[in-house]
Amino acid sequence: MSAASEVPVRNVELLVRDADLLVVDGEREIRGGWVAVTGGRVTAVGTAGNEPEADTTVSAAGRLVTPGLVNTHHHIYQNLTRSYAPAVNGTLFDWLTTLYPLWAALDEEAAYVSAYVGMAELLMGGCTTSSDHLYVHPRPRLVDAEIRAARDIGFRFHATRGSMTRSVEDGGLPPKSVTQSIDEVLADSERLIKAHHDPEPGALIRVALAPCSPFSVTKEVMTATAELAERHDVRLHTHLAEDHDEDTYCLETYGCRPVEYFEDCGWMSDRTWVAHCIYPNDAELRRLADAGVGVAHCPSSNMLIGGGTARVREMRELGLPVGIGCDGSASTDHASLWMETRGALLLGRYRGGPGAMTARDALDMATRGSARCLGRADEIGHLRPGACADLVVWDLHEIALAGALTDPVEAWLRCGPARAWTTVVAGRVLVDRGEPVLPGLRDALRDHGRVARRMQGIDG
Repeated sequence: MSAASEVPVRNVELLVRDADLLVVDGEREIRGGWVAVTGGRVTAVGTAGNEPEADTTVSAAGRLVTPGLVNTHHHIYQNLTRSYAPAVNGTLFDWLTTLYPLWAALDEEAAYVSAYVGMAELLMGGCTTSSDHLYVHPRPRLVDAEIRAARDIGFRFHATRGSMTRSVEDGGLPPKSVTQSIDEVLADSERLIKAHHDPEPGALIRVALAPCSPFSVTKEVMTATAELAERHDVRLHTHLAEDHDEDTYCLETYGCRPVEYFEDCGWMSDRTWVAHCIYPNDAELRRLADAGVGVAHCPSSNMLIGGGTARVREMRELGLPVGIGCDGSASTDHASLWMETRGALLLGRYRGGPGAMTARDALDMATRGSARCLGRADEIGHLRPGACADLVVWDLHEIALAGALTDPVEAWLRCGPARAWTTVVAGRVLVDRGEPVLPGLRDALRDHGRVARRMQGIDG
C-alpha cells in the first residue's frame, strides 16, 4: 500500500478498483489494485480491501490498468487521406510528393474534424496525451482548429506548430501552396504560444515549435525557431535522420550530415525531441544522448515505409528519452498506441533477439519514456499520487486471454488485439465500455467523410 493510501482518503470523485493488475509505474505493480482520483489528480493507490468511498466507481475486475499511453509524434490531419491508393507503395519521398497537392486543400474545418476523429481514435487505443505535428499551412489558424477540438473533447494535447519554407521551386519537396515565409512562420508561432500555451502543472493544452525537416525549411528558420522556443520556454520538435535520402540531401545542400546540421542550428538540447532518428551513427547517437534529446519511435511507419528502424535498445542504454509515436495516418493508417507499443516490442526483439525487449520495456517507452520526450515526466506516464489522472482499463476478449495466467503485462501485448475498455483523462471518463463518450463524434465523422471525399477528389 502506498503511503498516501495508509491514511483515510476522503472526497474521492472517481475510483477505479479491482484491477487484475495495476501498473503504477515501471517500478511498482499492484495485484487487485485501485486508483483514487480527485480534482483531475491521482490522490492514492492501494490494494484490495482498503478502497475508499467514491462518487463514481469503475470496475476493472479481471483487467489490466496502466497509465495512459502518450503519443509523441503524429500528423492527425493525414487521416483525411488514409490508404490513398496512388501513394501506398511509394518510398517516403514518393508518397510525400504524391500527397502534398491533396493536403493543399486543408482548411479550418478539415483541421477540426480530422483532429476530433483522430483524438477519438487515440482514446480508443489507450492514448491520453498526444502531440501533433501540423506542418502544412495553406491557410491560417489550422492549429487553432485542432486545439479547439482538443478542448471540446477534454483531451491532453501538445500542439506542435510545424512549418515548411523550402518549396520545390527552392530545392525542397513540397509545392509552394503549402509553404510559408519565415516571417509568417515566426509571427504565427509566437501568436500560438501567447494564445494557447499553458505552462501550469496539469495543463491540457501546450504548444511546441516544429519545423518539418532539414529538407523543407531553411537554416534561418531552424535557428530562429530554436531561439524563439528558448525565449518562451517551449519545446522543439522535428523529423531527424529518417531516410538515407536525407543524408544525401544534407551533404549536398549543407555539406554535413543531418545530426551535424541539427546541432549547428542550435537544436542539440534537452528541450528537443525528434521523430524517427533511424540513421545516426554511433558518435552522433552519443552526442544526442549527452544533450538529452528525446526520440519518438514510430514502429508501424518504419515497417510500412520499409526505411529501417531506430536502434531503440542502444538509445535507452545511452540514456536517451525514447517514446512511442503513431506517425501520420497517411503512412501508418491507424492511431492506436496499443498497436504501436506492440510493434515496438516485436521490432525490438526482431532487431536484437528475445532478450532485447519485454512488454514492460515497451510499456515504459509508451508511458514514462514518452512523458520525458514531452517534458512532463513529473506528472504523466505514471500513476503515483499527485500524477495527472490519466489512465486506461484494458480489454482483451476472454478467448484471446484463454491460457494467459501468469503475466498480465506480457499477455497485454502478446495476446490481442487489445482496446481501451475505459479511458480517463484528467479524471474524466472519455471511453466507457470500449466506446468514446464524445457528444460531437457523430457529426465529426459525417463531416470528416465529406471533407475526405472532397480532398481525394471522390464524388458523392
